[in-house]
Amino acid sequence: MTTQADRHTPPIVILGGAFSWPGVYAGMRRTLEACAGVPVSVVPVHPADWAIAVTEYGWQRILRKVDREVRRMTADTGRPRVVLVGHSAGGVVGRLYLSPEPFRGDTYAGLERVAQLITLGSPNTNQRIGPMRRWVDARYPGACFSPAVRYTSVAGRRLEGRRHGTPAQRAAHSAYRTLSGYGAVWGDGLVPVSVALLPGAGAVVLDEVGHGPVLSRPWYGTPEIVRRWWAAAAGERP
Repeated sequence: MTTQADRHTPPIVILGGAFSWPGVYAGMRRTLEACAGVPVSVVPVHPADWAIAVTEYGWQRILRKVDREVRRMTADTGRPRVVLVGHSAGGVVGRLYLSPEPFRGDTYAGLERVAQLITLGSPNTNQRIGPMRRWVDARYPGACFSPAVRYTSVAGRRLEGRRHGTPAQRAAHSAYRTLSGYGAVWGDGLVPVSVALLPGAGAVVLDEVGHGPVLSRPWYGTPEIVRRWWAAAAGERP
């Protein structure tokens, strides 16, 4: 569905997931431009940036890129705020970007420039791996900057984890158990539904949607899937 945006409609900035590169989101960008009728850009984060994102410095490097892209989009469009779409780990970074508190000497206060944060298959409530991701969830739990920022979390329900199932089900069981402690649950093949849904956020669960283009298709960036979660996040009927 194509909509005609007015001059107050926020542009969209996409932040990719761990070890991704901007080209992965080219199709998502084009589909969102058609659906929303606004400019859409992708933060120029590459695998080399994610390789050091196990440290605070690595997160700071990505956050600075997010901040530059958000400010560029608001300046170029003349609109004060954006919709920030974060896929996978990008959604967790987006949650930190909203904070008005300093991080390693930098203050981003993204809540002043982000109207809505949409997370796609993000390990939002993961308490088991990744010290930075755990820290974000502990310090900024749930939709903590609501209602200043509207939060929407999107989860895929494609694969049930099974310890003795097919190879894909066994891999999902291992991934789900690593993130949540429970393997025999449903998720997108990598992130369980329960972990992707952020408490206090609008919740969108999409059947038969996988985590990423390498693991499975359709995924969150497949055009028809983009149209579904965008319509739901925008408060429209898919």
